[in-house]
Amino acid sequence: MEMAFTSESYRYYDLPFCIPDKVKLEEKKEALGEVLNGDRLVSGPYALDFLVEKDMEILCRKKLTKEEVAQFRRAVDKDYYFEMYYDELPIWGLIGRVENREETDDPKDYKYYLYKHIHFDILYNKDRVIEITARTDPHSVLDLTEDKEVDGEFTYTAKWKQTDILFENRMDKFSQTSLPHHLEIHWFSIINSCVIVLLLTGFLATILMRVLKNDFIKYAHDEEAVNDHEETGWKYIHGDVFRFPKHKSLFAAALGCGTQLFTLTVFVFLLALVGVFYPYNRGALFTALLVIYALTSGVAGYTATFFYCQLEGTNWVRNLVLTGSLFCGPLALMFCFLNSVAVSYSSTAALPFGTIMVIVLMWTFMTSPLLVLGGIAGKNSRTSFQAPCRTTKYPREIPLLAWYRGTVPQMAMAGFLPFSAIYIELYYIFESVWGQKIYTIYSILFIVFILLLIVTSFITVALTYFQLAAEDHKWWWRSFICGGSTSIFIYSYCLYYYYTRSDMSGFMQISFFFGYMACICYGFFLMLGTVGFRSSMLFVRHIYRSIKCE
Repeated sequence: MEMAFTSESYRYYDLPFCIPDKVKLEEKKEALGEVLNGDRLVSGPYALDFLVEKDMEILCRKKLTKEEVAQFRRAVDKDYYFEMYYDELPIWGLIGRVENREETDDPKDYKYYLYKHIHFDILYNKDRVIEITARTDPHSVLDLTEDKEVDGEFTYTAKWKQTDILFENRMDKFSQTSLPHHLEIHWFSIINSCVIVLLLTGFLATILMRVLKNDFIKYAHDEEAVNDHEETGWKYIHGDVFRFPKHKSLFAAALGCGTQLFTLTVFVFLLALVGVFYPYNRGALFTALLVIYALTSGVAGYTATFFYCQLEGTNWVRNLVLTGSLFCGPLALMFCFLNSVAVSYSSTAALPFGTIMVIVLMWTFMTSPLLVLGGIAGKNSRTSFQAPCRTTKYPREIPLLAWYRGTVPQMAMAGFLPFSAIYIELYYIFESVWGQKIYTIYSILFIVFILLLIVTSFITVALTYFQLAAEDHKWWWRSFICGGSTSIFIYSYCLYYYYTRSDMSGFMQISFFFGYMACICYGFFLMLGTVGFRSSMLFVRHIYRSIKCE
């Protein structure tokens, strides 16, 4: 059993609930993922023996002190709810209610009540428990409004009923209740979004192909004619377009981290689609994220070092260190801050020292060695950068460009279209991560993810073409930043969600929400930036390979 309020959770007995003499408190040994999820289960006070019915069973009698009354009143005012597990089936319910019969804003008119009685309805099939629900009695309450001692008798009832539902199907209830209430409307919204975005993408691709076709015809005609005039457009900068970018070590490290996060996302989707993350498989997602991230660190090391050596970098060891810390560094700093906040609040979201040491050991003996091995493999398999055009010794001067061709306006254009493809689904994801709902429609989420990749690739390629057509050859970093700019829109959506959709309050919930969402959006920036750059590189290679460059 434990207590929770949105993303803030506490141990059940942090509140002064009574403990029967016959109940021995034992904390359940949690797996790594369950601890990361904030689960700290302890044996509950209710004796629910199989097929043993109980009617108004007295749990205990307790006299609440003024301090305990005030503690319960604060919990009721913040809508705290309990979460229990019986035979791995979840049960939850509010611990009390607030009434304001006068319907005024005067705090004196508020009444606070604590529920004293819980009614358990348990369904069984043969010797298996199939379903359990808990109902509180609205008439059996303790008045907590005044600061005075209160005598309370806490009771519970247990009723058993037979059902035909098979044990293998007992989790289907949670899958169905976790879906949006109007699944058809949800599907229609997603399909509508897909059609609009794909039409826009197709329209953009058609225009781009027509423009490119005209460019190829024009350049072919120019080559056959007497070359007594100056070249214009993207062919004019063929000697600069493959000039290596500044800060090549950082660029290679960002590509390595982005490739690793992309690989991680693909593996997590595969596990989700085969049913590993079924409802209330507590901590499975966190365990998968941690283990897969550690195992895919070799992908980051290989990609970063291979690309860094292609860019004629010399200090590949420093590049490897930068790759290992580019994403993990900010994440570790944010975790230290947020874990300290959770410790100060005595919340179960604070990781124990032992769990932190397990993560450190995983990073030391699994992540780091695989990163180094990947780096060594990347260094040994390096090849020279194959550019279709020879790069000139001195870069051409970039002409003065209009304001809308700057980095920030281009980022706004590049991020808006991919965000429009996913914003419908973002609400359900946020409700699952930061609310009390469960997300199980991984098929829809996978479709949206594929759509996000397609749109990000197309919009980045289009903006890269327009940048080159304006004779601006510094496209390497621009394509990466434009590809990852969707993450800025996602973080902006966090502000909208917090102020209009969530009931979060207090420093801990605000810091956890915006802190961890910043890390998630940073990961999206690296991953989508990598997708944008890789798409642009394929496009640029293709168009310059299609013309004769002198």
